[in-house]
Amino acid sequence: MAKIAIVTDSTTYLPKELSKGHEIHVVPALIIWGDEELYDGVDIQPKEFYERLAASSKSPTTSQPTPAAFKEKFEELAAKGYKDILGIFVSAAFSGTIASAVQGKEMAKGVNVEIVDGRSASMGTGWPLLQAAKAAKAGKSLTECAKVAEAARDNTGVLLMVDTLEFLHRGGRIGGAQRFLGTALNMKPILEVIEGKLQPVERVRTKGKALKRLVELVEDRIAGRSPVRIAVLHANAREDAEALLAEAKERFGPVEATITDVSPAVGTHTGPGTLGFAYQAGVD
Repeated sequence: MAKIAIVTDSTTYLPKELSKGHEIHVVPALIIWGDEELYDGVDIQPKEFYERLAASSKSPTTSQPTPAAFKEKFEELAAKGYKDILGIFVSAAFSGTIASAVQGKEMAKGVNVEIVDGRSASMGTGWPLLQAAKAAKAGKSLTECAKVAEAARDNTGVLLMVDTLEFLHRGGRIGGAQRFLGTALNMKPILEVIEGKLQPVERVRTKGKALKRLVELVEDRIAGRSPVRIAVLHANAREDAEALLAEAKERFGPVEATITDVSPAVGTHTGPGTLGFAYQAGVD
């Protein structure tokens, strides 16, 4: 049976302990900072990025991988014997990445590519990606792997607290959370990815209360389903992330639990201090 390659973009940011043993290939997004062009996760890593972002008077912008970058990756994999490729990427509502991937697919020769909209970012895309990678390793067909990814995606969610809406506003990614702008500085917005878009949930007074509320909301979304997988997402807030993970392990008894950085390409828009959960429930 022909091998299947799994491809994603750098916004997914899979922890190494979860991706180990799987053939997962990453096409990096671009961070544009003044005159600098930096490949996400290649030229700049999260810790350096968030420290610089917090201190910088200049705001970076992001650009999705080009169609040429996808074409090159697809053809490179074909040359290695991967005639079937499954691409699972950041939500089309967040980025033009999928449009670039589709163009790259049309340009590539000698390879069969199927593309799935992850309808999320970070480990919201990562959990479905890992389910698809396991299916590929088990010998499932390309179509079967895509269906596994879609089913997993539909049982995966992301809830997050941003320290400020400033960065979402700057980058034009604020969406329905627009109505939270102008709130008191000590109010922490909680947002949720719903059908691939970032939507407001509620505003909570103080960071501590907001983090407690995040856990309650995840519990509500899981609704007793099992097994549960949990990833705590953070943008240079490791200590808080570790506390959230400990509470999630005690409360939800997940079969998999991890902490992952919010990638620079995502963090450009959410800002430093962001914390959240990507959860998956009811998927074996």
